[in-house]
Amino acid sequence: MKILGIETSCDETAAAVVEDGTRIVSNIVASQIDIHARYGGIVPEVASRQHLLTIIPVVDKALSEPKLAWQDIDGIAVTFGPGLAGSLLVGVNVAKAIALARRLPITGVNHLEGHIYANWLNREKPPDFPCLCLIISGGHSDLVLMKEHGQFEKLGRTRDDASGEAFDKAARILGLGYPGGPAIEQAAKSGTPCLSLPRAWLRDSHDFSFSGLKTALWHLAQKEEILANPSRVADAAASFQCAVVDVLVTKT
Repeated sequence: MKILGIETSCDETAAAVVEDGTRIVSNIVASQIDIHARYGGIVPEVASRQHLLTIIPVVDKALSEPKLAWQDIDGIAVTFGPGLAGSLLVGVNVAKAIALARRLPITGVNHLEGHIYANWLNREKPPDFPCLCLIISGGHSDLVLMKEHGQFEKLGRTRDDASGEAFDKAARILGLGYPGGPAIEQAAKSGTPCLSLPRAWLRDSHDFSFSGLKTALWHLAQKEEILANPSRVADAAASFQCAVVDVLVTKT
């Protein structure tokens, strides 16, 4: 069975064909990084309009690259949330139109469950249950216990900024550009985590918090005039990255 998946929850337009739930037949992604970089972050209205321009070519390529026809597709899956409302509407409406025109069944997929189920793709041995899932992205930082297929228990979540969002804001503080994750990682390679930054452990809880860490970095950057010294910027990037990863790994 071949399923065409469509994903437009944020700033990337993606379509893929997956066979029997595990084998990736094609995977096409149209990135908007260069478009949003000039703003230092994702602009929802710009993202949704860009999805309108790219969704049909992306879907077409997902079928043409592996030389598939519509007759080879057995169903449609589409992200229905969480995500940016305007972006989600593009993917959902295109998926519904295809399903109606081609008389194909359609299934809505939770964005976060999609992150988890990516661990079943192109693997000889699937994960064993129960499994602990750490979901860290631009908008989410969640710790989830997956007991069986479709059975999830949320153990922890961010109380303020998601880790990816914190990386974007930290990169902006340090003048490293967008997207923040790769920018911080690249700068950190030439630095050392020698600066003192706080960790929000939130005792007796599996929740995360990164807002205080971000604020501490801002105060540190102003106080020690870090921005005027590239080596100090690298140290700040390494220290921030270490603080975030320390909390994520320890709580997991």
